[in-house]
Amino acid sequence: MRKVLFVTGTRAEYGLMKTTLNKIKESSFLELFIVVTGAHLTDKYGNTAKEIEADGFKIAANIPAPIITNENIRIPSEMGSLMKELGIIMEKIKPDFLLVLGDRYEMLATTSVAVGMNVPIAHISGGEITEGAIDDQIRHAITKMAHIHFPGASEYADNIKKMGEESWRIYDVGDPGIENIKQVNILKKEELEESLNIKITEKTLLVTYHPVTLEIDKLEEQIANLIMALKAHMGTKIITYPNFDEGSRIIISKLKKYAKEDCSVCLVKSLGIDKYLSVMKYCGAVVGNSSSAIVEAPFMKVPAVNIGNRQKGRLMAGSIICCDYTKEAICASIKKALSPEFREIVHEVKSLYGEGNTSDEIVKVLETIELGEHLLKKKLVWD
Repeated sequence: MRKVLFVTGTRAEYGLMKTTLNKIKESSFLELFIVVTGAHLTDKYGNTAKEIEADGFKIAANIPAPIITNENIRIPSEMGSLMKELGIIMEKIKPDFLLVLGDRYEMLATTSVAVGMNVPIAHISGGEITEGAIDDQIRHAITKMAHIHFPGASEYADNIKKMGEESWRIYDVGDPGIENIKQVNILKKEELEESLNIKITEKTLLVTYHPVTLEIDKLEEQIANLIMALKAHMGTKIITYPNFDEGSRIIISKLKKYAKEDCSVCLVKSLGIDKYLSVMKYCGAVVGNSSSAIVEAPFMKVPAVNIGNRQKGRLMAGSIICCDYTKEAICASIKKALSPEFREIVHEVKSLYGEGNTSDEIVKVLETIELGEHLLKKKLVWD
């Protein structure tokens, strides 16, 4: 049996990986170990580690983030603590692979430990570009440490090759978010409305706004403009908490105040993947700066309003309206997204991120790729 260690720090990351994790769990050749850290273990963000256990996964270890009130040193402090604890856990488990997704700082710390312990790294969603956040630097750094690459689109596979990675290490498997749509249990609309205590119509907005980590000094203005635009919208709004990045406390504070003042708002810490995609299916548009508006919404034929620079550089379908941070631009974009004319355009859009066979392809590679010196010893090539 080959041991696969998966480390997760956020609800979004786990939600994207749930189908793949189930396939690994079911494999006769792979043994799954899950380590949980970051926002999963905080009440403030919904203590979403409980969702992992509720889904039938056994958690091998929890690594709580240290309590740091100084935002300037929080991320490096968390990374240092995670690296120390994870090294001990890896020494005990002795994994054959470390499987990581994306571009968060927790994953940079995690892959650094694996490099130091000669553990092969399999990286999902490399080669992407997001110019407005530090995620870009982190993602590319992980790519250069990784031994196996699972990009979400052919263009991203090409980007990885351009970084000097050997072609045999790269597997264009598509984005796990697309597969989730095919696998998830979409709730009935009435059941969903009862669960959230809010009506969902063709004017309902599904909103997620994360901090733009290279624009923290402008965050208060950005979230104020978004809230003003949402106040101007007559439909209901289902808003999820932001991620765990610097600036999230500011966003949460502003959203909590707004939700208390507006009965058309449902503010939740975490919907979980089933409810989130169910709301997406029935809502009028997705609004904010989450990657789900870029990947999942076009596949589900749902209009999306992408605000600002956080996702700048990603492949974007014609169903996505990009706008700046002003209230006027956000309002105009929401109006356009909900118009009958734009809905016709959205209906014809095709996915840019694969067709939903991601987990099978990832598991096949992990089961069959040759382990040893050939995999561990990397070299730069440009062909």
